[in-house]
Amino acid sequence: MERTEKPCAKKMPDIQNEADTRSVPLQKVGVKGVKYPVQVLDKKNRAQHTTATVDLFVNLPHSFKGTHMSRFIEIFHKYHTDVSLKHFFAMLQEIREKLDSERSYGVMSFPYFVEKEAPVTKEKGMMCYSCTYEGSVGENFENFFISVDVPIATLCPCSKAISEKGAHNQRGHVRIKLLYSSFFWIEDLIAAVEQCASTALYSVLKRPDEKFVTEYAYDNPRFVEDLVREVFLALRNFDIENPFSWFRIEAETEESIHNHNAYACTEFGECPVSQHQYP
Repeated sequence: MERTEKPCAKKMPDIQNEADTRSVPLQKVGVKGVKYPVQVLDKKNRAQHTTATVDLFVNLPHSFKGTHMSRFIEIFHKYHTDVSLKHFFAMLQEIREKLDSERSYGVMSFPYFVEKEAPVTKEKGMMCYSCTYEGSVGENFENFFISVDVPIATLCPCSKAISEKGAHNQRGHVRIKLLYSSFFWIEDLIAAVEQCASTALYSVLKRPDEKFVTEYAYDNPRFVEDLVREVFLALRNFDIENPFSWFRIEAETEESIHNHNAYACTEFGECPVSQHQYP
């Protein structure tokens, strides 16, 4: 029987690798808004499974027409089961090398859950905190930022001082962004912020807990200005091997008797990179 030769598969064109003649470099190209299951470090349970929204980019020299989008996902998939600092940098370095770029960037935002006890009854519930990892890698540099959004409550010092009965209070948020310097637990950072507020928030409160929280807040009134200053001092004195060299603190409260929010912000140190590098 005569053997029939199969025709050779036609080689597909790689349009992204073609040269571009417009001489316009792009600071960022990549993928944005990728939803992915990830595993991060957890102080109590060693590891926590959560779902992240991920942005990954590289710079594109003027001579390159495009980048290969699927490679971002292929590389991230290799690391998604352990997104620690060490592996985050390794992932960005591999992206930079595989895509033949000078710089790579990554942003990973995720809900982080902490089991928290009520202050009196010790009933347990889960609290959710919004966290973000941001990193950039080049041939001679690495930068890594961690952001945490901590919900809190404040009680107005002015309202307490002028009112014969009670004082107005409100929920708010403290948003911290800091340049990583040495290892710390997210739970410890959250606890440090909560101690600066009029009171922390809880997912489970029985009546004895509610009485405690209400009275505790009344004894610890805070303006947003007070809140930011207290968190500033807490971060400067944070128990860490190498003190933070840069951080930014924002506090915003949803005022209960005003039709506006109250806001305060401060920074410490000099940020080593321009913030426009990140989305």
